[in-house]
Amino acid sequence: MSKINSFEDIQAWQNAQDLANNIYELSGTGKFCDDYALKDQIRKAAVSIPSNIAEGFARETNQEFVRFLFIAKGSTAEVQSQLYTAKSQNYITEDKFDELYQQLEVISKQLSKFITYLKNAD
Repeated sequence: MSKINSFEDIQAWQNAQDLANNIYELSGTGKFCDDYALKDQIRKAAVSIPSNIAEGFARETNQEFVRFLFIAKGSTAEVQSQLYTAKSQNYITEDKFDELYQQLEVISKQLSKFITYLKNAD
């Protein structure tokens, strides 16, 4: 594994940042835009993923970093759950649901692998 000098070097953070931007774009259009509760909640959860990766990195201990990576992983599941609501309310298409859900699956797997790596590094 190459040296990570900043949270921006972490692939999971990069992917999570892309996901958050996609969620912001999607939730700012159509009927989704008018559902303030769901729009705000899914945006907060999506932003929580890269934010917790960054905060955990800044804690400078593997134990603390792992704790924040678990929080980020939990937020991926939260966004996945909220996507079901968005789909059932016809705010997003099946294709968009699948695309975003897959992005979240990739991020979740990256976080799991990183957690395992950090736990074994101690």
